[in-house]
Amino acid sequence: MEMNFIERTISVKRAISILAKSGIEVDEKEADVILDFLYLIAKNYIKNEEVGNTHNPKEKSNSLKTT
Repeated sequence: MEMNFIERTISVKRAISILAKSGIEVDEKEADVILDFLYLIAKNYIKNEEVGNTHNPKEKSNSLKTT
């Protein structure tokens, strides 16, 4: 599944360089997949913020509340 993000600001070569600084070696195809994944997460996060979905996980916590 190929995704194309027109507004991509990080190039594949830049992603490879950034990952290499952390000791992660990837080829261009792997870096492209990683970038697609990160852009998809960012796009969905922004979409949720626009909807006003301010879900607070502590509201439905399974832990006991202390007073």
